[in-house]
Amino acid sequence: MGCHTCGRRQVDPDSGPSAWRRAVVAGEQVLVCPDCQVEGWTDGLDRCRSCGSTVLVKRLGEVSCRTCGAAGDGGQPAEGSSAPSAARETLADDVAAALERVLRGEG
Repeated sequence: MGCHTCGRRQVDPDSGPSAWRRAVVAGEQVLVCPDCQVEGWTDGLDRCRSCGSTVLVKRLGEVSCRTCGAAGDGGQPAEGSSAPSAARETLADDVAAALERVLRGEG
């Protein structure tokens, strides 16, 4: 899964916890790389229906708030949010390009 904002692929950290952040957009979990975690990066993220926090995670199909502990089928979607489908299209393009390179013997 790539960064929700820039599409960069996550790599394992050398040591210690990852600087990447998990978030939820349109009910789907996404990742945000450290470079994209600048002022306003939480705009467009789903928010907790109980407390309004953007610190949400999705596990086993259930979205839960790490701030207040509320759990349910999803957070409050951000208006006009369509990032997961865009991320899927980007992933599909990346996979197609990689297959093309391999099948042509370039990689």
